[in-house]
Amino acid sequence: MKQILFSLVLASMLMTSPLALARGQQAAQKPAQPAPLQCVAFSPYVGQLNPDYGPPPSKAQIEQLLDVLVKKTPFRCIMTYGVLNGLDATFAAAEARGIKVIAILWLDKDIEVNSASISKGIAVARTYPKTIIKLSCGSEVRTRHGNALDSEITRCINAMREAKIAQPVTTIDTWWEWCNRAAPCQQTVFANSVDWIGINIFPWWENKHADLFPCTPAEKAADFHLARIEDVRRAYPGKDVIVTEFGWPYAPEGATEANVHTGEHCGIASRKNQALVIRSTLKKLAEKQWSGVVFEAFSENWKSSHEGLFGGSWGICSGEPPHDCLTDLTAQPKKSKRH
Repeated sequence: MKQILFSLVLASMLMTSPLALARGQQAAQKPAQPAPLQCVAFSPYVGQLNPDYGPPPSKAQIEQLLDVLVKKTPFRCIMTYGVLNGLDATFAAAEARGIKVIAILWLDKDIEVNSASISKGIAVARTYPKTIIKLSCGSEVRTRHGNALDSEITRCINAMREAKIAQPVTTIDTWWEWCNRAAPCQQTVFANSVDWIGINIFPWWENKHADLFPCTPAEKAADFHLARIEDVRRAYPGKDVIVTEFGWPYAPEGATEANVHTGEHCGIASRKNQALVIRSTLKKLAEKQWSGVVFEAFSENWKSSHEGLFGGSWGICSGEPPHDCLTDLTAQPKKSKRH
């Protein structure tokens, strides 16, 4: 009897072990999830340069700024704004330095310029497939123009599809626009046409302009960022949601502004608060295995004419030589202890 039972068990093991082996091989071959991105927004319009007029940044200046970024910061991923006016030199310079790129094709009211951006975007995406890892058809187009240029965003996305561009495509905008200006968050018309979703989240500006979330101090900014990501993730199940801009101004030191609805003063500009917001947010994103893009790499003086007193004070690095930078910013999730 014992011999019969042993024979049956042995036969069962011989029958099932190939299946178990195959399953084990499949598990071993399953591709690992890509590590979350920790990037920084990069614009070379530093010093006296202005994207509204005058000469564009030179190739040499783009390379010099990227050298600073590599030498003085831990970031090896950048998000760029535009592919025209010589800005496409960024991609070759990034590739030479081992920097990955999220590339935004700038879209606005000039249809001919948009067409040029789309064509150039297709060209650089094909030329640098290992360096340009994601694409966006525009940045905050709806924030600037409402729904008036939705057709231009759609035209750009469709052009990427027709060109069979390999990189995943989105259109970047504020979390509020991706929620279709609704609470609870609702889908927009782009829900089914994009591969991923890029949201910009700035409690600093909400502290001035919003009545829904009018008061978020620096100490609570990281939690605010994650809460808005959660809102968008719930509205777009299955989509990869990335916070494509977040940060805090560092100057004028100690300055603040009142919320236009409540009169509250909840945001205080300082280097300490900027570092707190960036470090705490990156830490929480890493724990969730979510990606994020710090705004921004280098401070840009020209932004003050568009955004007021605080516009030129968002860089983790100074826009002027010697480009002093905040350090020790990126974060990795804590590894769980084995019991």
